[in-house]
Amino acid sequence: MEISTGIRASDAERDQYVRELGRHLGDGRIDLAEYDERVAQVYKSATREGLKDVLADLPQPSPARMVAPRDRFPIWQRIEASAWLGVGALVLVIWAVISLGVGAFTYFWPIWVIGPWGAVLAVRAATGIEGGRCHRRKV
Repeated sequence: MEISTGIRASDAERDQYVRELGRHLGDGRIDLAEYDERVAQVYKSATREGLKDVLADLPQPSPARMVAPRDRFPIWQRIEASAWLGVGALVLVIWAVISLGVGAFTYFWPIWVIGPWGAVLAVRAATGIEGGRCHRRKV
């Protein structure tokens, strides 16, 4: 709750109110003519109180809508993937230095480090194993 009245509204706040009006237009609560009138009123409003009047008769967004979307992969999977990339790059550099030292391409042994580890990470990410989505609750 704001204690002082007459606080000036910023352009970012006006844009947020216009996006909210667009949501109400998309939901069918207001028609296009009313949307245009309210958008004009938003850009004419100099204070925050004037902006609040534009949405006074419309429902507020639910808290579920305001929650930020979760990342597709949990943090521990991103850490494992970055470790896999780092170790993969390291073994490729070691293989390249050995091949340059010998003067010919040697057996490509990094595939045995990169391949199985990457396959396990890919399967775990695709199936959700250990991510909490596949575990059954024991009763």
